[in-house]
Amino acid sequence: MTDTAPRSADPDAAGSAFHLERHGIDYIPAGSRWATPRDLFGLWAGASINFEYLIYGAVLMTFGVSLPQAVMLILVGNLSYLVVGVASLQGPQAGTTTFILSRASYGPNGSRLLAFLNWLTMVGFETEGLILVVFAGAALATKAGYHVGTPLKVVLVIAAAALQTVLPFLGHATVTKTLRVLILPFVALYVVMAALTLGKAHVVHQGASWQIQMVALAFVIVLSGLGWTECANDYSRYLPENASKPAIVGWVFAGGAVPQILLMLLGAAVASYVPGVASNPIADFPHAFPGWFLVPFLVVVLVQIFAINSLDLYSSGVTLQALGLRITRWYCVLIDTVIACGLTAYAVFSSSFSRLLTDFADVVIVWLGPWTAIFLVDWLLRGRRYRPAELQRTDP
Repeated sequence: MTDTAPRSADPDAAGSAFHLERHGIDYIPAGSRWATPRDLFGLWAGASINFEYLIYGAVLMTFGVSLPQAVMLILVGNLSYLVVGVASLQGPQAGTTTFILSRASYGPNGSRLLAFLNWLTMVGFETEGLILVVFAGAALATKAGYHVGTPLKVVLVIAAAALQTVLPFLGHATVTKTLRVLILPFVALYVVMAALTLGKAHVVHQGASWQIQMVALAFVIVLSGLGWTECANDYSRYLPENASKPAIVGWVFAGGAVPQILLMLLGAAVASYVPGVASNPIADFPHAFPGWFLVPFLVVVLVQIFAINSLDLYSSGVTLQALGLRITRWYCVLIDTVIACGLTAYAVFSSSFSRLLTDFADVVIVWLGPWTAIFLVDWLLRGRRYRPAELQRTDP
């Protein structure tokens, strides 16, 4: 298919949601570039207005920082969304996913190792989301009077894994438009939460040393903007090549950083007056609010986590293709779902959530920080231009 293919020749050309996307890591022709920079705002805002970022703010407090220190760390750490914006500029020009673009820096073979590390990272984020879904489902079951034993937990893990597959299986347009629709109801819930939290936060605290603050800052950076840089072009490749670069960076930053800053601040505030909230967030977060808030809170949490996991699953699918597996994108989604399901079952019956999360963040930043720097510097050194046909080659 060439760049001049008529729009009707490509089933993905109009960006229609709720049909199976045919594109994977292949080049997106000009006639199929249906998105605009503003669509990136809806996608990132829909993913960022999410319960997970409340938890990240709460876990940040386990480093021993004071609430004023947490505010500073959250504000500085989320500036990394500017990097996500810059790491979204290559997709419109090259028309392909991030780890096909990464071949320019490392070659077809060398890039496979980096793609493998990204695949592991995405599966890790998917597992984190599934763990929270299981916790939320168990809390709802307890509220309804059911005993939450091992059989029910197993059912919840399998059901959650199956449900989270739907959006990424259908593809890019479905994920984008669903996340955009969910923004307003999510905002309404968090406005209520913020109102219930005001006046309860404990501001006075001794605080942590600057060394601990630097470790905490790394935690914020990797779980905010930096943790999405390796996926950014997966969602910008449907923009036309002449899309405004400042608009792309601006809409990504507005959709990602602003909601996450507000939610992480809210999570840190709740953690300052609800001890232990980071260890079992689904069980302990509702203790900060009146009883009537529990059920709507848990229902929204479930929907939100499925929504953000759809981004992780979509990117892990195209990354698995970039490893060289000759299977379709939707088969990759199914493979990743099965693996994440197994990891979730292990995690639910073993370690504490906060420990798993901090250990995971420590591992991710080791490879992701250097990869992002090399990827962007390489792009600048080659004059911010790629040859799309060359990127699709896999021969030596």
